[in-house]
Amino acid sequence: MSRTANLTLMCGLSFSGKSTLARLLAHELRAMVLSLDDINEERGLYGGQGIPGEEWGKTLRIAEERAGAQLRAGTDVIVDDTGSPRFVRDHWRDVASREKARFSLVWVQMDTALQQKRLRQNRCVPVRNDVTDEVMADHVSGFEPPTEEGAIAIDARDVRDPRHVRRIADELRRGDGRPAS
Repeated sequence: MSRTANLTLMCGLSFSGKSTLARLLAHELRAMVLSLDDINEERGLYGGQGIPGEEWGKTLRIAEERAGAQLRAGTDVIVDDTGSPRFVRDHWRDVASREKARFSLVWVQMDTALQQKRLRQNRCVPVRNDVTDEVMADHVSGFEPPTEEGAIAIDARDVRDPRHVRRIADELRRGDGRPAS
């Protein structure tokens, strides 16, 4: 009997630490990280500069194909994206259901003051691509928090803390995330 693969979707504002947490969880869980930012870069696109909706749709389809192939092979997948708006999270739930995988949502919570601080720090010492003020404002105003979706939550300040990473990994192993339905 084969085990059920897991699809975990990261959710949170830009600069919250989703990518950092995704990598740490992937190491802990022996999962594959599927980054929509990386797919955009492969395509010569940079989300922080603004990407037309139809191009995001193409990126999402590429990510879905890659995730499906991994899930069918029995590999757990962590999707590194903002997970906003709600229809994007619902889309990934549908992908998990179609692939007969378990779905979990990890929400990295942060306030906009911390986000702005991290954005300014990144502009002084870049560790990732910049996000324009206009794109950031649109992102923040359009973010739909997953307050009633059974998300596993972590504070943005704790994403590097091994205890918190282990706690989330344990919750994901136990299947505390909602099964895809």
